[in-house]
Amino acid sequence: MPTVLIDEAEVQQRVQVLADLLVSYIRPDCVGICLLTGGIWFAADLTRALNRSGRDIAFDALWLSSYGDDHHSGAMLIRAPLQRPVEGRQVLIMDDVLDTGASLKIAVEIVREAGAAEVLTAVFARKPDPLKDGNRREIDADFTAWEAPARYLVGYGLDDGGKYRGLPYVGAMD
Repeated sequence: MPTVLIDEAEVQQRVQVLADLLVSYIRPDCVGICLLTGGIWFAADLTRALNRSGRDIAFDALWLSSYGDDHHSGAMLIRAPLQRPVEGRQVLIMDDVLDTGASLKIAVEIVREAGAAEVLTAVFARKPDPLKDGNRREIDADFTAWEAPARYLVGYGLDDGGKYRGLPYVGAMD
């Protein structure tokens, strides 16, 4: 079993703190976009927390995946496109973790190309910049709930080969 890094209560507390911060940035026309599949847990909790803080946002999802086995190329396949129009609207992209930033960068490009007036990004966990072979993270998140350690994270949307994604806490496998 994973080692618990932050328990369920702390996860929820961090999401509410982030929502309380975001509420002053979120406009009435905002469309929240969840990056599938790991972002579902965070996006659902953040959307509810924003509602408790007085902001109700429209909701959509975007499912991206790497082409083939090359996870480092940055080439992404859109498995499920946006269903709501975002042209002229504010968009809040929500994801579980920021590591290299490849999927978040592509998601931002997609919603900008779709005509979003403003794009904000929020992640539950931000890992340290990977800095592999001189490469820096491709994008940073505008808002982060938790500065995560450079460990193999599972739970709260993060998985290990499809396992542990549904854990209510964030743990480490190393």
